[in-house]
Amino acid sequence: MLEFPNAKINLGLFIIKKREDGFHNLQSVFVPIQWTDVLEILPSQTGKTELLITGIPIETTNNNEDNLCLKAYYLLQKAYNLPAVHIHLHKNIPIGAGLGGGSADASFTVKMLNKMFDLKLSDEQMEDYVRTLGSDCAFFIKNKPMFCFEKGDKFKNIELNMREYLILLVYPNLHIPTKDAYTNIQPYEIDFDISNLVERKDFFEWKNLLHNDFENSIFPKYPVLNKLKESFYEMGAVYAAMSGSGSTIFSIFEKNKLDFLQELRSGYPKEYKTWLGEL
Repeated sequence: MLEFPNAKINLGLFIIKKREDGFHNLQSVFVPIQWTDVLEILPSQTGKTELLITGIPIETTNNNEDNLCLKAYYLLQKAYNLPAVHIHLHKNIPIGAGLGGGSADASFTVKMLNKMFDLKLSDEQMEDYVRTLGSDCAFFIKNKPMFCFEKGDKFKNIELNMREYLILLVYPNLHIPTKDAYTNIQPYEIDFDISNLVERKDFFEWKNLLHNDFENSIFPKYPVLNKLKESFYEMGAVYAAMSGSGSTIFSIFEKNKLDFLQELRSGYPKEYKTWLGEL
């Protein structure tokens, strides 16, 4: 079985409250994009479960046992006595880029195993399994635009149609440590409804209200990110922001900018990773 786990971006990311369990409550709108990894799961030919990783190198320990795809497999294997499988993950989505690539890989593993072995798990049951693997994971089960709250693992449906726009993502090959992202973060309650704001698609409001709180900590330490964001606005983006805890900067443009964006994308340094497409 072959699938293509996709990335996500955050439209706004507000840190609301420090939790007693050490995590933070947040509010954000997660939107899937089609920058994808490649994930194949086949019956094992050796009688052992194995994971092969190609593409972007991933730092792993203990024969990949810390990889989320294997952790997802073992969750279901323990519950349903699954047979051994061979997993091949080809990484295209940058790692530590605020795009949720690892979370997507884990969730797609659970969805694929559910189909392969006819486990008849509901979306809600699969969400409960992957919540134990990471805060972003549950989003990728339904994998559609959602207002996300608590740890980012509880959802409310929203209506968002952005087909008349293009989105350009630029990852400038910077891995942002989580501790850097949370430096100087001061949780606070917001006084507006993010989901309603996003659904209205008033980009003036987005620019002024739809903020990623991690930018406050990260931009002073990594000024190239703020320069990227500001350059997008100078070039006519209707909205630009950092995704997640960074360091990917995304920008939204009207579709008549396609030729310009293709040329712009080709001009970035080769160590940068970029993606251009529709939301």
